[in-house]
Amino acid sequence: MKKLVIIQTATPDYRAGFFNALRTAMGNNFQLYRGSRYFETSVKSDTTISAVDIGNHYLLGRRALFQTGIWHLVFKNVVLVLEMNPRIISNWIFLLLRMIVGKKTILWGHAWPRGGRDSKSDDLRNIMRNLAPAIVVYTEKQAAELLLRMPCKDIQAAPNALLSADQMELVTPEKTPLNLIYVGRLTKAKKPLFLAKSFFQSMDVIPKEAKLIFVGSGDQIELIEKFIIDNGLQDRILLMGHIGDYTKLRNLYSSSIFSVSPGYVGLSLTQSLGFGVPMLISRDEPHSPEIEAATENENTLFYKSDDAISFRESVKSIYKSRELWISKRPDIAMHCKKKYSVEAMANVFINLTNKYGA
Repeated sequence: MKKLVIIQTATPDYRAGFFNALRTAMGNNFQLYRGSRYFETSVKSDTTISAVDIGNHYLLGRRALFQTGIWHLVFKNVVLVLEMNPRIISNWIFLLLRMIVGKKTILWGHAWPRGGRDSKSDDLRNIMRNLAPAIVVYTEKQAAELLLRMPCKDIQAAPNALLSADQMELVTPEKTPLNLIYVGRLTKAKKPLFLAKSFFQSMDVIPKEAKLIFVGSGDQIELIEKFIIDNGLQDRILLMGHIGDYTKLRNLYSSSIFSVSPGYVGLSLTQSLGFGVPMLISRDEPHSPEIEAATENENTLFYKSDDAISFRESVKSIYKSRELWISKRPDIAMHCKKKYSVEAMANVFINLTNKYGA
């Protein structure tokens, strides 16, 4: 097998399971290079992930990036995976030079820019896509859409995953799960303060034993802390900080009847479903590709965005039907296990290495 090399802007801790799955399957035939922080500074590398550290040099107010410490790879006879992000200037140079000398380079990322497939910025992304023989995107839907645009391109879907198949297990809690849990960055775009306020306004329909648990860190934490103190909610709303430990997360999820996404959905959806915990989601948000995993009334419920009354009614229905939702947990976890494990994600890259490394 030819060596697989992946270059990343950063390797946050949620990618640890995926990279470990590749390393377990490929051994020394897998190598990872990473910078320290992403364009969004709150996303930083987990140094416990084994990788070669490289330089990230941001330009134009962090709107563009040039990476160093990777240039010995430019003509290397390996299957190289780069981020499909037109803002990374060094990736353009890699793609052009490796295409000229016939070396295989795979692009990995979102099929479309945040503005959608009809946005002007996709013109530049499309030029980048045409420089690689194969593209890996995050969902089956994205792969199907992109294949219509580029029918002769090798396009694969590797759904984002956080957990191994073995980790997607139900833990029987000592008590009936009653809590609501939010896992993610505490940033304005994720709307955690709205969640805290809406929980407070809904407490008359929420069991007194139930708590709202925040897991994560970010620039909104002081505002949430102030809200908690001002309203005497220290025993009802808990700020746990960032937690990367699997066992601690599993136990927090097992105590929760639902997870909540008050802003756009990200990887926390498949993490929650992997533990068998359904999610309450704000409907009209610029959701990440992981929203594909949501099936309303099966593993998710939706409420009207930024509407505390709609949130309250959804929460009321959750507790009214809590036995039904608890009974769904085994099926929710099993479905997620089949499609959203880190092993399934890694297999896409292993198969491409076998194909293009032959």
